[in-house]
Amino acid sequence: MPRDDFERILNRQALYIMALFLGRWVLNTVNKYCFRMIGIRLSSAIRLRYLQALFAQSIHVIDSMPPGAPATAITATTNTLQLGISERLGTMLVYLTTIVSAIIIAFVWSWDLALVTSSLILYTLVVVSVILPFIVKSQTATLKAEAEGTSIASEALGGIRLVLACGGQSHILSRYETWVQEAHKQAQKTAPLIGAQLGLVYFGIFGAFGLSFWYGSQKYIANSIENSGVVIIVLMSVMMIITSLGFISTPLIAISKAMVAACELLTVIDAPLPPSGSLQPDISSEDVIFDNVNFEYPSRPGVKVLDALNLRLKSGQNTALVGSSGSGKSTIVGLLERWYSLRDQHMLEQVVVTKTPGDSKDTASEALDEQPDASVKPTLSGSITIAGNNLEDLDLKWWRAQIGIVQQEPFLFNDTIFGNVANGLVGTKWEDEPEAQKLELVREACHEAYAHDFIDRLPDGYNTKVGDGGVKLSGGQKQRIAIARSIVKRPRIIIFDEATSAVDAKSEKIIQLALDRIASSRTTITIAHRLSTIRKADHIVVLKQGQVIEQGTHESLTKDTSSAYSALIRAQSLHTTAAETLEPDTSFLKADAATEKAGGHSIQTTTLDHLNTFEKNPVFESQSLFHSFKELLLNQRTHWLALLGIVLSAMAVAAATPIQAWLFAKVLGVFLLSGDDAKRRADFWGLMWLVLAAGSGIANLFEGWIGLRVQASVSAVYKKQYFTDMLYQRLSFFDKDTNSHGTLSSRIASDAKMLEEVFGLNLAAALSGAFNVVGCIIISLVFAWKLGLVALFVTMPIMLGSGFWKYRHEVRFDQMNSQVFGDSSQFATEAIGAIRTVSALTMENTITGRYSKLLDGHVQAAHRKALWTSGLYGFVDSAGLGCQALIFWYGGRLLASGEYGFEAFFVCYMAMIQGAEAASQVLSVAPNTAQATAAANRIFEIQSSADQERAGSSDKKSIPDTDGGVRVELRDVFFKYPTRDVQVFEDLNISIEKGQYAAFVGPSGCGKTTIISLLERFYDLGPEQGVILCNGVNINDMNVYDYRRNLSLVAQEPTMFRGTVRDNILFGISDPSAVPDEKIHQVCRDALIHDFIASLPQGYDTDVGQKGVAMSGGQKQRIAIARALIRDPKLLLLDEATSALDSESEKIVQAAFERARNGRTMIAVAHRLSTIQSADVIFVFDDGKVVEKGSHAELVTKRGVYWEMCQNQALD
Repeated sequence: MPRDDFERILNRQALYIMALFLGRWVLNTVNKYCFRMIGIRLSSAIRLRYLQALFAQSIHVIDSMPPGAPATAITATTNTLQLGISERLGTMLVYLTTIVSAIIIAFVWSWDLALVTSSLILYTLVVVSVILPFIVKSQTATLKAEAEGTSIASEALGGIRLVLACGGQSHILSRYETWVQEAHKQAQKTAPLIGAQLGLVYFGIFGAFGLSFWYGSQKYIANSIENSGVVIIVLMSVMMIITSLGFISTPLIAISKAMVAACELLTVIDAPLPPSGSLQPDISSEDVIFDNVNFEYPSRPGVKVLDALNLRLKSGQNTALVGSSGSGKSTIVGLLERWYSLRDQHMLEQVVVTKTPGDSKDTASEALDEQPDASVKPTLSGSITIAGNNLEDLDLKWWRAQIGIVQQEPFLFNDTIFGNVANGLVGTKWEDEPEAQKLELVREACHEAYAHDFIDRLPDGYNTKVGDGGVKLSGGQKQRIAIARSIVKRPRIIIFDEATSAVDAKSEKIIQLALDRIASSRTTITIAHRLSTIRKADHIVVLKQGQVIEQGTHESLTKDTSSAYSALIRAQSLHTTAAETLEPDTSFLKADAATEKAGGHSIQTTTLDHLNTFEKNPVFESQSLFHSFKELLLNQRTHWLALLGIVLSAMAVAAATPIQAWLFAKVLGVFLLSGDDAKRRADFWGLMWLVLAAGSGIANLFEGWIGLRVQASVSAVYKKQYFTDMLYQRLSFFDKDTNSHGTLSSRIASDAKMLEEVFGLNLAAALSGAFNVVGCIIISLVFAWKLGLVALFVTMPIMLGSGFWKYRHEVRFDQMNSQVFGDSSQFATEAIGAIRTVSALTMENTITGRYSKLLDGHVQAAHRKALWTSGLYGFVDSAGLGCQALIFWYGGRLLASGEYGFEAFFVCYMAMIQGAEAASQVLSVAPNTAQATAAANRIFEIQSSADQERAGSSDKKSIPDTDGGVRVELRDVFFKYPTRDVQVFEDLNISIEKGQYAAFVGPSGCGKTTIISLLERFYDLGPEQGVILCNGVNINDMNVYDYRRNLSLVAQEPTMFRGTVRDNILFGISDPSAVPDEKIHQVCRDALIHDFIASLPQGYDTDVGQKGVAMSGGQKQRIAIARALIRDPKLLLLDEATSALDSESEKIVQAAFERARNGRTMIAVAHRLSTIQSADVIFVFDDGKVVEKGSHAELVTKRGVYWEMCQNQALD
């Protein structure tokens, strides 16, 4: 062919390739934009539907789920689904379309040769269909184990104060590590399967090319194919198939993970919903009637809570329910709220957890395989009716809207005070009123609840943020806001479930005035242990073991001195020398301003600039990709042999590409020959392709196997390290809004797992791509140095430069993605954790509406970002064609001039095509790398602020001479919380002698619990803030974990962890197996809980469920007391330890404390003054100062502040 004609054809073909480049750029842009938005929209929709489906389920279904399961589903599981769709599905479809197109072209040109080529497709389908089910099974087991681990972590972070106080980090970490190791083991099982799949697929890819070449050459030599161009077209099509199949494996694995994630999510989304009634009768003057009700909790079948209960709650009257803990009072509330049903209660088997890793009898993997015993059904019978209608037949949300409830442990959302109270208007006619009118209703409700005055004194008033769970408010303040929330909708029925158990005497009287006023015109059910709060009730019902044993008014029941109610009264009597009691009045409300001053200012938040300097941690600076990767590699140097294996296997995999380019040029040269020489060369080069196929298959097998093993190991190491670093943070870390329980739970679920994206298989793929590029450039320089230089200095900079910009924008997008989905996940996790509050307020639609707005905001932000970044991504993914056009045109001119031969041109051309694809493969991990970099920075930030001190890790002093207890002295103490800009103590001085029983009393917010926190070293005093001495030694000079071994804390709100009763009692004990059963039984007898535990079907091995949901507040409190006593502390701290107990139990437990005080110092914070009458010294606090001090008798004689408090709690 004349040179001019050749160059003309060359120019036209080069322009065609450029046109393909432009077309691919446009289509890739559309592809990236569409699939990114589909992934984000679908992810948002799945998150929303998952939350809606959870809210539509019965409470017991949610209770049966591991605490962290919803957080894991909404974060890590949904992220896996999103990644599989937005980043991988489009890529897989591109490659699938390329394969189909190449097959069609091959069939058009030579159907029989194409048929041989198609054997590759059949072979690949067989390999994938055989191996993929095993991969999916292992990945499912891995996800389940990860969810279990996350649930343990989430539960521990939710009860972090107890974990710190008991030194339970090692126990929690041991349980968490069990599931991490199980996930690691399952992932290790997956590694050889995926490695085998990759190896077999790549063997088939290269083997199919060799087969196609050999068959095509035989037909050409036999003159069955006249034009060698036909064979070359088919072979080029096969090359396209090879390339596409090579790159399709990574998205295929991601999509298989997304399928598993989708199954996990759809299990809840598609679950059958419990029936909801439709009736809305007039109940304005109707009684609620319990008729022969028998009830057992679904989680504890065989343990009857209500036994043939017959009860009438009269309309317009205040009915009080009293009785011992576990007598069924709160169960009645649960049935009234329809949290539980008297009809068949369905369960979701997929979400029920029956075993915990702490159970020594079963391994984690066995626990994964077990299903709950569905054959044991709880006893459910009887009926609850109103106006002749069964409660089950009433419209659920309408019924709940008729009820206002204030629970024993009030939950407030991380919102403003106005927002929290206004939540009570949801589902009412005022729900959609203007905010100004809502504010008037909120103010009116707060006036009724005696909350307005302290709110009004806050700098931001009703717009003050209450913090995570209302942490910035005192107990009394939270309770009053909860009361306001319950009455703002003016309900027809109102329930007070231990509404005053957590508040001081003065706050109690304020709240009681509010309750009396509220109850005067409504049907009211009051549950109380403090009998002073229910003596004005119209009807008092005494319960025992789920049955009514007495009922009547306060006066009628007290006439019989032998009655159970009279015994409860005597148990709470206060001995005072006063001959008279104060007349009920409201004058103390005027003094409430001073009382609330400390508590009110306590919720004024501040920025980090105001932090206590002693609690500050160095500011962490985010690291770049390369610094993060370097740090990760240094941390993983123990895996150097495996990492070396990844590098070597990646080099072997990469070597196949330049060898393939050389072999391709060689096989094309065969068609220039004829006769026996052509046949001999065809046989030889066909065999060489088979050798290449075997080598590539083996290399990919080891790359996948080793890569996934390293990936799993790295993930396991960082999961343990990350959670360890979280557990060893200062408490001030958890006080920050950015480190809420929901946020940290979602990070645990996703951050360490994201590091898998820069290690293991992705690292191997990136290294293979990089080695590919280097190998292709080298072979190009060897065969045609001019073409090699063009590739090195023109095409490679274009590819890498555009890839770098793509990476930068991906990092920014991921930061935005993490922030918004992090915020929404925190919101959702908080709402799920407060499901009883959400359902009682009928806030399901409101919560999902807010959640939907958060997600919609993210979708809109992602849409704006995707509009202009998709073009950049499209260019990066298409630039290879543009570079190919340049190499084709320039190489063709060199070929036309005779400077290079046919073989050199095709070696360089094929090397450049493969090199461009390899470069795009390296850049394809940019989104994953960006996410992993952000996750690594969060992990390193937590690591940098973690306390490096461990129990027994230093030679610091411990408390000397602890025989007989500990002498405690607070000397010149100044303190304010790290996240609050108000001084709690100024120059506070307190001394408690060794072996003394000291009590702290005073109004809410006066600093009582703060002293407990300082003694527990939740916060440390700075050098200029005074000292706390134990037996003369500054507690800051001691190893904090060894120091805490001498302390036990019983908090106001008892925390239970999933596991058995025995596990909870022994929580924090370094060697639980060394504690004999007799000792456990004795402390439980002292805490008055042994008989109850022994009555359970599995005794001490009974699972307490999530947060101890199957037990009453009093039962949980007594287990917490047993947990404190078994540590044999030298300093016993009781923060409202008996607030959840009934009078009789309280008196017996108090006697146990009296016995337990021997040989130790005991400090009790109390609002029930009857519990601290026997204290050696009582400190009366007000506004952070000690205003009175002395024994009970001495303080009553003074007739001062303490005497007034006694009068407020006196019973007639």
